[in-house]
Amino acid sequence: MNVLAGGETYEFKALFTKVFERLKLKNAVSGGEEMLRLRSYEKILKLTNCGLVQKIGKTYRALEGIETASSVHRLARLDSAILAAQSSKV
Repeated sequence: MNVLAGGETYEFKALFTKVFERLKLKNAVSGGEEMLRLRSYEKILKLTNCGLVQKIGKTYRALEGIETASSVHRLARLDSAILAAQSSKV
């Protein structure tokens, strides 16, 4: 999602290459390249079906709201909800 959130349009192969390179830099590649390619394709299809990514021909482009779907954003919302719940108990 972070790659797409940059606002550029990518074909799947170029998008996967960018994602794969970033994961290799973080030593976060496990399960092999083909398995990662399949998981990436499933994720991009899910984002397309949710209306967060637009597919035009063979290219993909992020739409408004993609940032809200990232795990970092969800964790921040969860943290704020926990803090609010804790402060209301006091």
